[in-house]
Amino acid sequence: MEILLYALGAVALVVGVAGVVLPAIPGSVLLVAGAVLVAWAGHFERVSGWTVAACGLIGLLIWVVDLAAGILGARAFGASRWAVVGAGVGVLVGLFLGLPGVILGPAVGAIVFEYVKNPDFTRAAKAGLGAFLGFVLGSAVKVALAFVLVGVLVVALVW
Repeated sequence: MEILLYALGAVALVVGVAGVVLPAIPGSVLLVAGAVLVAWAGHFERVSGWTVAACGLIGLLIWVVDLAAGILGARAFGASRWAVVGAGVGVLVGLFLGLPGVILGPAVGAIVFEYVKNPDFTRAAKAGLGAFLGFVLGSAVKVALAFVLVGVLVVALVW
């Protein structure tokens, strides 16, 4: 039973790391589930409840970064509240359109909403660029946090 739990935990961790970048795979949830499975396999002796809680917090942070990156990027480029709302709507709509939707959704949403508010295409394009750059930076942060989560788990296992 222990070997099965370790194997399932490892698979969940690998798929979770991929899932922080790929749409339709709940990366942060799988990373935390992998940590729980690994802890359970070892009867919570090497990987304690505190370690699992730390992994849970990191997983929550990954999820927050995922939701906020495009919105904050648009805001950093001086977008209006309309563009920020548009980036948020773009994130939600983009989730249903696969990888291109996830990548471009916040930018398209920011551009459309900014343009509706103020028909200045230059300003709208700047808001869209900010949303896109926010997405790219957010993806890098999510990947880094995923590796931190795995690192915390590995250190707990070998310590």
